[in-house]
Amino acid sequence: MRLKSTSKGYGGWAQVSIGDLVDIKHGFAFKGENIHDEPRGDVLLTPGNFAVGGGFKGEKFKFYDGYVPEEFVLSTGDLLVTMTDLSKLSDTLGYPALVPEGPEGLRYLHNQRLGKVSLKGTDAVDTRFLYYVMCTADYRHEILASATGTTVKHTSPDRIKQFMFMLPPLPEQRSIAHILGTLDDKIELNRRMNETLEAMARAIFEDWFVDFGPVRAKLEGREPYLPPELWDLFPDRLVDSELGEIPEGWEVKSLGDCFNLTMGQSPPGNTYNDHGEGLPFFQGSTDFGARFPSNRKYCSSPNRIAEGGDTLVSVRAPVGALNMAWEKCCIGRGVAALRHKSESGAFTYYSAWAMQSEFERYEQTGTVFGAITRKQFETLSVISPTDELVGRFAKWVLPLEQKLRTNEFGSRSLAAQRDVLLPRLVSGGLEVRQPKCLLTEEAP
Repeated sequence: MRLKSTSKGYGGWAQVSIGDLVDIKHGFAFKGENIHDEPRGDVLLTPGNFAVGGGFKGEKFKFYDGYVPEEFVLSTGDLLVTMTDLSKLSDTLGYPALVPEGPEGLRYLHNQRLGKVSLKGTDAVDTRFLYYVMCTADYRHEILASATGTTVKHTSPDRIKQFMFMLPPLPEQRSIAHILGTLDDKIELNRRMNETLEAMARAIFEDWFVDFGPVRAKLEGREPYLPPELWDLFPDRLVDSELGEIPEGWEVKSLGDCFNLTMGQSPPGNTYNDHGEGLPFFQGSTDFGARFPSNRKYCSSPNRIAEGGDTLVSVRAPVGALNMAWEKCCIGRGVAALRHKSESGAFTYYSAWAMQSEFERYEQTGTVFGAITRKQFETLSVISPTDELVGRFAKWVLPLEQKLRTNEFGSRSLAAQRDVLLPRLVSGGLEVRQPKCLLTEEAP
């Protein structure tokens, strides 16, 4: 396909409302006693599974193991929209997501806080094109302007259906959706690659520092499975400690003795902006991604700073959610920055991952939402291995971490291209012509 700027003559385009094309149906009120964080039953989708800006987030799933009416079982490719948002800035209200293929053996369920979009006919609008219309700034502004509620923001099917936009002929819709979808598909491929790379590094960390695999292998007389110079760094005995058995020569210390901790502090509200002035700003975990956060808000007068490579930890509900700072950034009161005193970003990140059971203890300690204080954080007990072994771990996983960053850089570049193209394509400001393809198929 070729793209050509247009003076917006809208040849063949028609002004329509979303309601001309679709119906939107609320989900089911699933019983609270059957909803769990543990993976029992089916996956119950919530607004927390929607990304800021639109899209699906396959993290922090809720599960449901009770009765499910069949009409509320979702299918791959279904278009959903958020109807409720608990955040102060209504971060995901009205944004869309397309249901991906579910985990093997599990179904995705449609709950009452989400709307399911159903086409009135298959010959008028392409589902993925409509998804991108619902990612535009014009749509977003109208949804926020008509939202109700103070602490909890709500929208409704009728409000969403009132949004007016220009609809091109179906072939052009599909071409536009293909261009934008190709970029998103490449971003998703990078995300999956990074998920695999992180799982590999996490497995190494878990074997060395959680399960004490090399130490236990020595105790049991098994053959070495690491290079001799590395194998020799692990002791051949376990000793008792307040945290149970640990390798001989390792210590139990407080987190504050092993890590540098910076608790976030919210700067004045008049220093926030969304046009890139100052440092990227993270008030909580809303903008956390699979590994790195997305830049959406900025602060021109930051007062608490995290450096690139620091582990960002959500200290207010959900306590313990993790990301790694992509670059120097400002952190608000919902986030803390953590760095091991060895300066190893990888060891810090996987150490924080291993603390999840400790963080869960603070999930319900606040008056309304869970929270962990500086004192509580710094006094957490951690196992401290030798400095030499921490350094060897950092070197061992360095190729994996470098590939993670390369993939993330590629995804950010692709997302920037998509965000430039999206408003111009769906508004008719950029014309799509067949048959040559604008986009190459190589991954970054």
